[in-house]
Amino acid sequence: MLGVLMLVSGAVDAAPHAAKGKAHAGKVRKVANRAVRPVPVTEPLRLSFGQAGGLHATRDPLDLKSSVALVVDQDTSEVLFSKNSQAVLPIASLTKLMTAIVVVESRAPMDEMLQVTEEDIDTEKGSRSRLVVGTELSRGELLHLALMSSENRAAHALGRHYPGGLPAFVAAMNRKASTLGMSSTRYVEPTGLSSDNQSSASDLARLVKTAYNFPLLRQLSTSPELEVALGHRTLQFHNTNKLVTNPTWEIGLQKTGYIVEAGRCLVMQARLSGRHLIMVFLDSAGKYSRLGDAERVRRWLESSDAVRPVQHVPSPPVRSPASVS
Repeated sequence: MLGVLMLVSGAVDAAPHAAKGKAHAGKVRKVANRAVRPVPVTEPLRLSFGQAGGLHATRDPLDLKSSVALVVDQDTSEVLFSKNSQAVLPIASLTKLMTAIVVVESRAPMDEMLQVTEEDIDTEKGSRSRLVVGTELSRGELLHLALMSSENRAAHALGRHYPGGLPAFVAAMNRKASTLGMSSTRYVEPTGLSSDNQSSASDLARLVKTAYNFPLLRQLSTSPELEVALGHRTLQFHNTNKLVTNPTWEIGLQKTGYIVEAGRCLVMQARLSGRHLIMVFLDSAGKYSRLGDAERVRRWLESSDAVRPVQHVPSPPVRSPASVS
């Protein structure tokens, strides 16, 4: 009965207002429209594979923000620091290091002009590119852009122009990984946009050591910037790793990577504390935290705490859960 009374009362109260004219009715309608405006629906938080697998809960003595880390002496293979180094995760654009090795070992002419086509457009993540369809650049320029500024269309075009096309290129990538003993590594395409491109920190350390043997890859990956003439325009590309322009770092080779499933990734060869070191950081959550982790490792190496190697007990390897991107 109470509910009925409330409804009747509301109807009675509304009657006098309805007689006050169209202007007031319009005002009421506007207020009503504002009142029922739908609340924007936010997208659910997307997790990296490492986050979904619980790796971010792993603690380490250096308080790194990367859930996977490995520091190895390049000359002696001594492991100085290890954190979840056997976990298998997506590696994003770190893939491009293997892409570059396969391109260089193919001995294809670096001055040969290649064209970017619609086949090179990213349909995996919908990422943007400054290399519009129809762009013609030399193989060397495309390789430079792929390593320095992580240009996806450049990397894809390099694979597509390989003898036998993209399938043969991907097969060559996996064959090279097998030759290097990268037993936890798998490639399905040359850019790293696919989360099915996966590896471990231990495997990636092998990859960095191999890539360092190519002077061209050292030069291109650590180049601060590159100007490219595209018709009547000149575009300037920059290195995705700000540490290459930091005078306190002596970096011999590097590559960054990012997709949601992989988190922020970084591999480097650098000279620190008189040693040639290989550093691998995977699945870092913050935009700049992978660079911060590199700085944390450097401070540790330069301190007295680094007299003896620190090896963190690794967790079981993490295999791909269902895609969260």
